[in-house]
Amino acid sequence: MAEPRKRKGRPDARERMKAGYAKAEVRNQAAREALVPLAEGERPPVVTFSAILSALVVASILITFALGVKVNGSVPKLNTILLPVLILGILAWGMWKARYWAVVCFQIVLVFLIFTAVYGLMVEATSIAEISASVGLLVVAGVLFWMMVKAMARIQMPDRVPPQQ
Repeated sequence: MAEPRKRKGRPDARERMKAGYAKAEVRNQAAREALVPLAEGERPPVVTFSAILSALVVASILITFALGVKVNGSVPKLNTILLPVLILGILAWGMWKARYWAVVCFQIVLVFLIFTAVYGLMVEATSIAEISASVGLLVVAGVLFWMMVKAMARIQMPDRVPPQQ
C-alpha cells in the first residue's frame, strides 16, 4: 500500500493530532499547577453553597410533608419522599465534609436536573411561567455543574510535596 503524499513543509494529519495533544497537555499541566490544595477543613465556596442548598431542599420536603401540603391534588405518601430526602441528605453531609464522592454524586443529580429542564423546554413547557422555570433550572444546574469541576479537582488533589534537591 502506498504512503499518502505529504505536501512539502506541512505536517500530515497524524503529526497535527500529536501536536494538538501535546499543546493540550501543556495547558492541562499549567491548570493543575495553578490549583491550590485545600487547607484542613476548607471547602470550596460552590461546594458549601451546594451542601446548604441540598439541606434546604431536604428541609423543604420534610416541612411540606409534615404540613400535609397537596401535590397534584393529593398528599404524597411517606415512601415517595424518603428516597429524595435520604439521597440529598447524604449528599449535603458529604459535601459539607468536602468528600469527593458527594460532589460527584451531586453532579449526577445536576445532570438529571439539566436533562429534566431540557425535556421541559422541548416537550412540556406551554406557558411563559413553565418556560421561565425550565430555563431557570437549566441555568442554575448548569452553572453549579460547571463551577464544581474545579472544586472537584481541588478536593481530590493530593498535598504537594516540595521537589527533592
